[in-house]
Amino acid sequence: MPLEPLFTREYDADPALVHERLRTTYGPVAPVDLLGVPVWFVLGYGEVLHVLQNAGDRWSKCVANWRAYTEGRVPADWPPLTLLAADNTGFQDGDRHRLGRAAWDAALRPYQDPAHPQAQAMERAILRYCDDLIDVVTEGTSSGLADLCAQYGRPLPLMVANRLLGVTLEYGDDMVMDFWRLLDGPDSGGAYQRLYAALHDLVTAKRSRPGEDFISYLFAAKPDFTDDELARELFLLPAFLDFTGSLICNAVVEVITNPRLRTTLSTGAIEEAVNRVAMLKPAIANVTLRYARADVKLGGFTITAGDPVLLSVAAANNDPQIASALSDDTVRSTRAHLSWGAGPHRCPSRRLATQITTIAVRRLLERFSTLKLALPPDQLPWRPSPFMRALRSLPVQYEVRQDFVLPPRRETRETGAGDSAGRPQGIPGDGDSPPARSALWAFLHRLRGGRRDDHQAG
Repeated sequence: MPLEPLFTREYDADPALVHERLRTTYGPVAPVDLLGVPVWFVLGYGEVLHVLQNAGDRWSKCVANWRAYTEGRVPADWPPLTLLAADNTGFQDGDRHRLGRAAWDAALRPYQDPAHPQAQAMERAILRYCDDLIDVVTEGTSSGLADLCAQYGRPLPLMVANRLLGVTLEYGDDMVMDFWRLLDGPDSGGAYQRLYAALHDLVTAKRSRPGEDFISYLFAAKPDFTDDELARELFLLPAFLDFTGSLICNAVVEVITNPRLRTTLSTGAIEEAVNRVAMLKPAIANVTLRYARADVKLGGFTITAGDPVLLSVAAANNDPQIASALSDDTVRSTRAHLSWGAGPHRCPSRRLATQITTIAVRRLLERFSTLKLALPPDQLPWRPSPFMRALRSLPVQYEVRQDFVLPPRRETRETGAGDSAGRPQGIPGDGDSPPARSALWAFLHRLRGGRRDDHQAG
């Protein structure tokens, strides 16, 4: 059967047109070429939902169940292979996945339960990070140009991760920059090796001196995690960071180009806009491969045991079964979309990602009286990726709202490592500012200076 190359310039420019053509030609499942490797591309809502809900039973996420991989027919340098072959909860089945996922749910719960002190402190921290980044963007100016992808959308989730991990500002700053480099390539500048070493050291330290942080919560939920296993688990964070940063940027584009969505600054309305974007323009357009455990009928084809399927949530969300649930005339949108996944591998951090995005968008609208694209929407540059639908840059023109007054910062801070509570030093407290000479802040300042007059930011 002839295979149509999936990732072409046409796909980069407008994936919806490619989805429509494939759906018309093949139906809800199409045979495609994924960067030189044959896969089944699943476009139908019902078919995608079936695979997601039957993960581990009829469909596996473990690369060892991919027949072509075990037979040596997948090139060792195939770009997505490093991700797909990761031995952590995101790519495991059965009891290993169930136990690992339970630990993740328990460790994230303090940050996603609104009544928990950690969730309340995190909300204050996110607001503070937004204000710090906006301060760098504007730097005393009343108007100008900025790249809200590089200067806001991407660094904000990285700063949240710094807090989740509970590391010192100096140590965490290096990790944040390496997370950033890793998102730009499989091993950009040795970032993977440095990050693994740093995460392993951090995990070892947390085992001996646990605190109130995500790693310590993981250990408490699953004490039999080895240091190596937990260090590899933490490599799931870049996917969360990349997804959340891309969702922020996609939501900003939607809000500033849709006048109906700017009529209110209420959190509820912005959260609805975020859900609308998650459905219509999901940051994770295609979720990672699943492999058939046995021959199965799907969308008019027989998927042979060991064959891979690539699930397109972007195409599924626009399936006629669900697309009619959303009207262009309303901000309200269905929660039945698949952008957060479904079944055993559904996103464990949905509430935190939504909260970060909602606060980020709301703060932009509060602090800028004018915010508009510096390029036509159809000229915005997108990053080529088999999984993400993410902007490479988001150039905007802005005017600062002169009547907005920042609330005073609380002058308390959390105590540090070596204290009686065993918490690591330098976890940002409510009154903290970013270190003036940190590598991240120096990078953002240089970025602003280099792009002050550049409409083609990025």
